[in-house]
Parts: sequence; structure tokens; C-alpha cells
Amino acid sequence: MPRQLDPATREALLARVRFYRDLGLTEFYRRPVDNLNLGGPGLDLETWESNEPQPHTPEESPIAPRKPFPAAPQIAAETLPANRASALQIIRDEIGDCTRCALHAGRNKLVYGDGNPAARLMFVGEGPGADEDAQGIPFVGRAGQLLNNMIAAMGLQRQDVYIANIVKCRPPGNRTPEPDEANTCSPFLFRQIDVVRPEALVALGATAATYLLGQRQPLAGLRGRVHSFRGTKLIVTYHPAFLLRDPRQKKEAWADLQIAMRELGLKPPAKA
Repeated sequence: MPRQLDPATREALLARVRFYRDLGLTEFYRRPVDNLNLGGPGLDLETWESNEPQPHTPEESPIAPRKPFPAAPQIAAETLPANRASALQIIRDEIGDCTRCALHAGRNKLVYGDGNPAARLMFVGEGPGADEDAQGIPFVGRAGQLLNNMIAAMGLQRQDVYIANIVKCRPPGNRTPEPDEANTCSPFLFRQIDVVRPEALVALGATAATYLLGQRQPLAGLRGRVHSFRGTKLIVTYHPAFLLRDPRQKKEAWADLQIAMRELGLKPPAKA
């Protein structure tokens, strides 16, 4: 015979289910998803070479989709490039010493964003790792070094782009952010995107793609084409940490970056 819940517990559970339903979430369990097996040779770029594995969640993480976020506010559309740094700081000040989700309990530093406030190109990852948590800057560990090399291969420098994450606090053990954590934090990211107004946005990995596009699909179904997101062009590729674990996919990632370059009218630098 099923155990009967006391009224207080039952109401708390109902409230939690309503909360998830309002966020657009209909699945409350995690299930395995087969990883991609694309194979093929690695990208032959000296600046990309790195074969040491890094702790990270599987590339095809089973993440529940988020509820669509409202369209970009008019105030962001009117933000001039010269004022975007101030606009980003206003958002940062609003976040404050955030305690809105459970991730704050284990963080060292909140990781907001880094780069050019008026960048034409923006990268979005999953969340901070140990190095980022220590320094308060996104993508400064080994995955960040690889991302820097990827940016250089595009003919740009890190200071030319803007970089942020779905969540701004490190998940314990570098696990995938839970839906309530990502849905609590991502609206601040969307406001950052509204202010920067990049011409192209690159989602790094399955988690970033899921919460930006509001849908859960295998990366294979999202890569290789241009999506529309909040008035900008969105391209999906692998997370640099995944490429450290499986360098064979660098060739595929380079093809994705070339889509972004084509949208921006960029050409890779000539080899010496």
C-alpha cells in the first residue's frame, strides 16, 4: 500500500511541480543519451593541439528544455556601443552576491562574463570550472586555452569577443547544471546578450545549446546550420572540454566555426 503524504509535504511537492511546469519543464528525471560517434581525423591546426582529458559532463547531456524567455527589451536595443560596458555592469550589480539557487553555496567567485562589450562574436558555455571559480573569469583553464586557440584560428583575439556561461557559479564536481539552476541564472545571460548584441553567437556544447534554443536535441541535429536567437545568428558546436577528451572532433568543430566566420565575413589568417 502506498505511503500517504502528510498535507504539508504534499502541498510542497505540488508547488514544486507547478514551478517546473511554469518553467516549461515536463520531465523530472535524468536518462542516458547515446553520445555522438562522428569519428574522423582531428583538425590539423598546431594551435589546437591538446590531448589531455578534462573532467566534464558528457557532451549529449539529458537536459530538460527551458521556458522561452521574453523578447529583448527595448532598452537593450537602444544601447549604443559606447554605453554597453555600463549596461553590463548594471546587470552585474543586480546579480550581486547571488543566492538565487543552490549553486551559490559551493562557489568561490561568481563568474559573470569577459571580453568586448560591443563584440561582433559571442561564445556561451555551460558553467565555470575550478580555474574559473578561483579567478572569477570564464574559460581560463585548459578548456579556456583551447577556446583561445579556436578564436585565434578564426583570425581574432580573445579581447575581440565576449564570453559567458549559462550559469555563473560552478556546479559541484563540474556536473551539468540542474534545470532549476540554469533557468534561474540564464535570464541574466540573455540580458547580457541583449546588451552586447553580437552578430553571431556560438553555443559551446549541449547544455548551452539547450538553454539558448529552448529545446533538447542531439548536437548532431543542431550543428551545421544557423539558428535565430534574440535577433542574432546562433551556431552550435562542441564544448572545448569535449574536444580535449576527443580531439578527433576538432575537424567538426572547425567546420562549425567556419559557419560563424562566414556570417561575419571573416577569413582565417594566412599561415606563415
